[in-house]
Amino acid sequence: MIRLDLATVLLQWSVGGMFFCWFTTRRREAGLGYGWLLRGTFAVLAVGATVAGLRYDGVPVRDGAAVLVAAGCVVALAVSIVRRRGDVRHRRAEHDRRSARVAEMTGIERVRPDRDTAGREFPPVLDLVPVAVGVVGLVAAAVDAASDGTADTAVAVARTLVGAAFIGAITDAMMLGHWYLVQPGLPRKLLNELVGALGWVWPAEVIVMLLPTGMLAVLAGNVDDGWNGTLGWFWVACALSTIVLVVVTRAALRERQYSAVMAATGLLYLALLTAFGTDLVARAVLSG
Repeated sequence: MIRLDLATVLLQWSVGGMFFCWFTTRRREAGLGYGWLLRGTFAVLAVGATVAGLRYDGVPVRDGAAVLVAAGCVVALAVSIVRRRGDVRHRRAEHDRRSARVAEMTGIERVRPDRDTAGREFPPVLDLVPVAVGVVGLVAAAVDAASDGTADTAVAVARTLVGAAFIGAITDAMMLGHWYLVQPGLPRKLLNELVGALGWVWPAEVIVMLLPTGMLAVLAGNVDDGWNGTLGWFWVACALSTIVLVVVTRAALRERQYSAVMAATGLLYLALLTAFGTDLVARAVLSG
């Protein structure tokens, strides 16, 4: 069994989101604004985790980690803003390449703004600081949830960490899909990488939810979901729908038209809903 705790869920969301923020920004191709969007969003979620922890069943290590995760996100955001003149290395190079090409075709030279040296560029490794701190808090939350003897500690830790990666990957993929509206020249490989990572995390998410005592017990009727087994089958539908949407999204991204990215983003919207169903429905049923 596993305990469903709002503070833990919000911290999972923040930590997983920041990990996949680094996963994308480490390529140094997405514009600075993408990092600002994610760091600000996940800082707010970490603050929410802190408030929920203090308001409801508190776990001191987890709640302290949530404070540090929020602070880490804010510090990374502040550093990125301070170093904004350094821009992003590969995005800047691509911009200059296209500007030069336009100048060759039209004869119109564009004045390039002064920029700081590459040494002033934001270091993406800063995005991993709140992740490292948050993992400690998530492990503490899982151990606390298993301390009453109703859950295996290793399974509880696995479900908590894998769930963080699962929700973080799908959230960042959906947000990255929207970022192509802001940065149309962004290489499609970034979204492909993120969707591919989600495809790898999905089996782990399903497996940890099937481990004893897990969703197999719900489907067999050994654990009462309160709805005569309906929630168990709803979980199955959510899990299968998520991976189907991931596969279809990958197929959409193989199309050459720019509209394919927008179609993929719409599919990721749906996958976000089914992913939350996959994770939270299982947690709700198994916490009963």
